[in-house]
Amino acid sequence: MPTNSNILAGQPASAETMAGELVETLAVGPGARVERIVSFGHASPPGFWYDQDETEWVMVLAGRAELAFADGAEPCRLGPGDYMLIPAHRRHRVAMTDPAVPTVWLAVHLAPAPWG
Repeated sequence: MPTNSNILAGQPASAETMAGELVETLAVGPGARVERIVSFGHASPPGFWYDQDETEWVMVLAGRAELAFADGAEPCRLGPGDYMLIPAHRRHRVAMTDPAVPTVWLAVHLAPAPWG
């Protein structure tokens, strides 16, 4: 039976009601996982870098964020509707998310393709 929901529903009222980020898996299939991530004034801990085996496509649906990269590339600022593709093993971190309103992300994690 099909189910539906609203990706912007159920956001926390303030940063104090959250511990870090809220990550919810919305769908899983062969080679892909779709998540909703809600951040509220969140940043990765100093010195922490994500180094994922999967390619990640992210879009900010609400709020704003900034991603930093270990390779020294210019930080990427994202606002509503902005998206980017982060290749597997490109070390990155969340430099900041909006401290005033929730930042809602849509993240699609893609397993390495069997053809390379």
